[in-house]
Amino acid sequence: MDFGPHLMLASLEGAVISAILVLTAMGLSIVFGVMRVVNVAHGEFYMLGAVLTWFITSIVGGHPAIGFVAAIVVAPLLVGCLAAGADRLILKRVNYDPDRTIVATIGMLYIIQQTTLMTFGPEARPVEAPFNTRLSLPWFEWGENGFAMIWPWGLSTTSYKLFVIAAAAMVLVALWLVLTRTKVGLLMRATQQDSETAQAFGVPVGKVYSWVFGLGAGLAALGAVLVVPIQQAHYLMGHDPLLLAFIVVIIGGLGSLPGTVIAAILIGMSDGIISVFFSPTLAKIIATFLVAMVLVFRPQGLLGKIAR
Repeated sequence: MDFGPHLMLASLEGAVISAILVLTAMGLSIVFGVMRVVNVAHGEFYMLGAVLTWFITSIVGGHPAIGFVAAIVVAPLLVGCLAAGADRLILKRVNYDPDRTIVATIGMLYIIQQTTLMTFGPEARPVEAPFNTRLSLPWFEWGENGFAMIWPWGLSTTSYKLFVIAAAAMVLVALWLVLTRTKVGLLMRATQQDSETAQAFGVPVGKVYSWVFGLGAGLAALGAVLVVPIQQAHYLMGHDPLLLAFIVVIIGGLGSLPGTVIAAILIGMSDGIISVFFSPTLAKIIATFLVAMVLVFRPQGLLGKIAR
């Protein structure tokens, strides 16, 4: 295969990684932006969404699409409710102190991970995609008579991967509408700006914190539901998504949602392309190097604001 078609396939893989990463990192960014909480357990909520997807699809049976639809509704909702309960039971009791919340979420990480191991076992669990049609993709090359469209052998992808990209885009649009056009979004933005003043005006800050923590975990679980038909669900799969999500949030700017989207696309595309042409390890090294450069030259991130 020529370099051009090969690059196109690598870019498609990068787009899939970006789609999952933007959902995972968006959840982490929203939690930090509103609550100022660094959620170290975020990757385990992702893992739990994947494992629950396998469990739900296995007990539903029938056509894979039936179980997948059930999982995409139930798994993020269950994980979100679990996270909201953990906020009320644990984080609220430590008064959202930055140091204590880090320790508390580390404890949550191990509790979720080991509970999942004891309940579902250590095996990696495959989930069948609801649809997985192989699609041939066109490629345009410049010839003597101008651009010509060709279909070289091997240049193809699956319909499910295209669905993942489209689904992530629709979720982002829905999230933007919720944050900018609804009362819930208004309460979240008021709490983010000044929680004490918002509480003085009657905003239920405690409930908003629970909603936000649950929303962040639910977005991570939703990303896992979408990715598990491509990968496999297992109890140790939360580490890499957590690392990449932190990288994205740092580069984009802590609490900056537009910065998170831009950074997720940059990191996801570079990870996909570099992994195809070179190695996944090199992609992680370059991402870590980018974080170092951002911290040195622009500590607030690409679109983050300098704290005053």
